[in-house]
Amino acid sequence: MLGALRRKVASGRSSASILGKSLQAIRPGVSASRISSNAGKEMLSVQLRGIAHVRSFSHLGLPGCSAGLIKTRDAICIIQPEAIMQTSCRAFSSGDGDLVDAVVPFMGESISDGTLATFLKKPGDRVKADEPIAQIETDKVTIDVVSPQDGVIQEYVAKEGETVEPGTRIAVISKSAEGVAAAAPTEMKSEKAASEPSPPAEAVKEDKPKAKVEASPAAAKPKAPSPPPPKRTASEPVLPPKERERRVPMTRLRKRVATRLKDSQNTFALLTTFNEVDMTNLMKLRSDYKDAFVEKHGVKLGFMSGFVKATVSALQHQPIVNAVIDGDDIIYRDYIDISIAVGTSKGLVVPVVRDADKMNFAEIEKTINNLAKKANDGTISIDEMAGGSFTISNGGVYGSLLSTPIINPPQSAILGMHSIVSRPMVVGGTVVPRPMMYIALTYDHRLIDGREAVFFLRRIKDVVEDPRRLLLDV
Repeated sequence: MLGALRRKVASGRSSASILGKSLQAIRPGVSASRISSNAGKEMLSVQLRGIAHVRSFSHLGLPGCSAGLIKTRDAICIIQPEAIMQTSCRAFSSGDGDLVDAVVPFMGESISDGTLATFLKKPGDRVKADEPIAQIETDKVTIDVVSPQDGVIQEYVAKEGETVEPGTRIAVISKSAEGVAAAAPTEMKSEKAASEPSPPAEAVKEDKPKAKVEASPAAAKPKAPSPPPPKRTASEPVLPPKERERRVPMTRLRKRVATRLKDSQNTFALLTTFNEVDMTNLMKLRSDYKDAFVEKHGVKLGFMSGFVKATVSALQHQPIVNAVIDGDDIIYRDYIDISIAVGTSKGLVVPVVRDADKMNFAEIEKTINNLAKKANDGTISIDEMAGGSFTISNGGVYGSLLSTPIINPPQSAILGMHSIVSRPMVVGGTVVPRPMMYIALTYDHRLIDGREAVFFLRRIKDVVEDPRRLLLDV
């Protein structure tokens, strides 16, 4: 009966007088005022069990109150604050503070996720703060996940090959080795439990011989003869067995490169023009001043700085090559950022030499060497590869004699350098051996006409063959 009365009180359909009469009937000999007081306390306890009904309780009439009301905030204050505090803090407790999480860092504005490529450490290894423990492979670069503090790797909560986002938990680091040591006995117990045979497994083993005996009559029936294998005709190729093939998933960087290059072919009207350069004077300049150049600037003098300076001069003479189509408009760039294609073991990356038109030979060589080292080490950043108004690709370092490079979007042209080969050339009416290099310019024919493309490539040829033109600006 008390349960029914509580439900009536909770629904707001009861009053203190009704409850008092009911209780007086149950407990004879108790005064009405006492019953009314006890009823108020009873209703208070009922209401505190469901805080959602405190508002209904505030309109109940209690003896001794002039207005017949009790304030809701007074009822809420009766609840013990320790219980509320304990409930609200339990969800945010981190134990004794010994464990910290290693999470995926911010990877750049244009990168929303990546693939967990590999773990650099094993569970139980001791690591220092900011020491890489895993690598995240993105569409452009490889990013390290570092340990937030000194400690021991307790466990990895993500698996290799998973797609992760910034903020995703990768590992749990224990500041002390206690967490790892405590986990070891638990693992041993689980291994012992797994090694013990379970009774259901034995029952299954006992049932197997019976199944064989029952199936023996069916096995005694003669089998239908299998059809002979189809004969191969002379025209059918003999394919190697599948066991001699390996299927490996593409990396995110490789997929990104494949997508961009195919989009370039589908978007641009690609056309390539060629020329050849006599490298005699540039090679002589390098041979005469390489020692003094290294002594003063601390970097070797290569051919790339000469070609970058020649490209800058050609872009200044033909600014349309430095422009790009954007919808129905043409964007002319008043800056020259040269992208240098660098082949790495993980794929092709294209770092950018900013404001190449404001650099001298030494600054260009230092910048290229620094970017190439970062690209091969996998430490190059997104900002160092963003942008670029023109690209130079040097396939000659791999021995390429001739090629047709593909434009790197959103640019409009790319210069291809190739290997230096000594070939017979006619100089002054005499056939002499000369170190020659083929150069190629692939351009977007929607924007650049053949005339501008040939003039551009001719300017590079003239500057490389006679570097003095750079001093006289002719």
